[in-house]
Amino acid sequence: MPAGDTLSPQTTTPTEIIHVDQRVVACDGGGGPLGHPRVFLRIPGREVMCPYCSRLFVVNEGVPPADGH
Repeated sequence: MPAGDTLSPQTTTPTEIIHVDQRVVACDGGGGPLGHPRVFLRIPGREVMCPYCSRLFVVNEGVPPADGH
């Protein structure tokens, strides 16, 4: 590797971006039997990516912060 080059962490490109109005979302990958097990994802900040299908869930403006429950 040439001097000055560094390894950067691999970033995942979202397969789909979904805007939501809640802090907990369910994702099953869509596509019925071609999807994945249903998972519930908490969104403590602005966005979260599904670890199975790489859908990116983005919280819309005006949604209050998570209450910690």
